[in-house]
This record gives sequence, structure tokens and C-alpha cells, in this order.
Amino acid sequence: MRQNERNRGRMLISCPDRPGIVAAVSQFLYHCGANIVQSDQHSTDPEGGRFFMRVEFDLPNLAEQLPQIEKRFQEVADKFQMVWRMTHAGQKKRLAIFASREDHCLQELLWRWRLGELPAEIVMVVSNHPDLEPLVRPFDIPYHHVPVNKENREAAENVHLELLEGKVDTIVLARYMQIIPPRMVQRYRNQIINIHHSFLPAFVGGKPYHQAYERGVKIIGATAHYVTEELDQGPIIEQDVQRVDHRDQVEDLKRIGRDMERIVLARAVRWHLEDRILVYGNKTIVFS
Repeated sequence: MRQNERNRGRMLISCPDRPGIVAAVSQFLYHCGANIVQSDQHSTDPEGGRFFMRVEFDLPNLAEQLPQIEKRFQEVADKFQMVWRMTHAGQKKRLAIFASREDHCLQELLWRWRLGELPAEIVMVVSNHPDLEPLVRPFDIPYHHVPVNKENREAAENVHLELLEGKVDTIVLARYMQIIPPRMVQRYRNQIINIHHSFLPAFVGGKPYHQAYERGVKIIGATAHYVTEELDQGPIIEQDVQRVDHRDQVEDLKRIGRDMERIVLARAVRWHLEDRILVYGNKTIVFS
């Protein structure tokens, strides 16, 4: 645990906009003895819109005090009709990474985790193929090979849920080439992050980079989003693009696309782990 995380708390708040919200939150934390170190807010419309707020604060012995502080804050939350949560930065989220055969996104996450850039506990890597187990082994992270096909989808889903239950807070799909079943989406609502191979909306179906090449695209990119029951339509967390031109062949587009996917997914995962994202409807407010 980093020294500044030991007593660092975070609050995420969403509520109808009205005067006094920031003052009420600040006064509450002040009376708790907390020191606000960062505060961000956004309103969709100061007159009748939705207000979003993220606050980081320091408070000695936060871990011991947090349950009582949350109980006391409910009175403030009720007054302003808040949807809110409070977290302790020192309690790292427990992460499961799902992957198939492509290794670039998985490698990026493992590398950043080893460097301390992803404040999480990676509990496991799950794959429908055995190919990436040698890559994961040096990190001393459990690797679970769960084959998935048309005949065993329900059985595989049961194995996944059994592996995850009580052990994982967040799931990252690092180019996992299987559709996540509705039961898992419902169980981990806004906790499953996927990386898409293009700047959504984009080419669907197989061989997206071949389609892009044939259409002579001028930009390619990647999109990280939360998973919903509707395929690739969940709230978007992060996107990025890079210009390409007529000189780039299919393999060039794939290489550039892999770089985009690695970077965009790593950003999205880090922001999620640091409680920087508020989901409202099918949109996100990202305090990056």
C-alpha cells in the first residue's frame, strides 16, 4: 500500500443539481476531521440537471472510521437525493482478467500491475485457451483454462461464476473472444470492462482490419466500455485514435490497432480502479 493511500478516502456522488451540495459535503468532511485533497464536479444543467461529484480526502485511521462515517453521511445523502459510494483507497479492488489467444492487452495489464501503475490485486487470469498460461506463470497468478463452445456454454458460465464469486470485484476482458452471458453481466453490473478493436460504432463481424483496409479508412482506434447485455453498446469509458493512410497495409493497421487497444484499456482500467467513473444511463462521467 502506498503511504498516501493508507488514510485516503474517495466519494462519488450523483444527485439532482441544486444549491448547497458542495457546501454540505465539505462541511460534513470537515466535521469528521478530514482534509479534502481533490474535488471535481460536473453539472448537466445548473437549473434542473444532474450533478456529479468526486472527492478525495485524507483522514487518520480511515479504515476503522469508515463504517461510522458512511452511516452518518446517509443523512446528508437523503437530503439531496444522492446516489453515492465511499471507498478506501488502501483497499485494492480484486481483479480477474479474461483473455483468449491474443496476448498484447494481457501483457500490458500485467506489466503495468508489476510496475505499480494498476492499484489492484490480480486474483486470476481466465482463458478459453491454454496458450497464454506460460506468459502468466512468472507473475505467480492463478491461470484457469475454461474451454467454451456451443455445447458447453452454460456449464462454462457456471464454472466462471464459481471461480469469481466472493473473490473478484472487477472483470477485464483483455481481448476475450466470447460473449459474456446475461447472468454474469447482471452479477457484475458496471464492473466488466471490455476493449473493442475500433472507434465505436465501427466495422462489425470478422476481420475488422481487412474491412478497414478495403474501405480506405483514415483513422483507426480503440474503445473501452462497460459490458451490457447488448453487444458492444455499453457505457464508453475511453477512446483513442491514430491517423493512417494509403501506405498502411492490413498488418500495419493491426499493429497500430494493438497499440491503441493496449493504451485505451489500461487507461480505462486504472480510472475504474481509482474510482474516477460515474455511470449515468448509458453514459459515463470520467474524472480523469
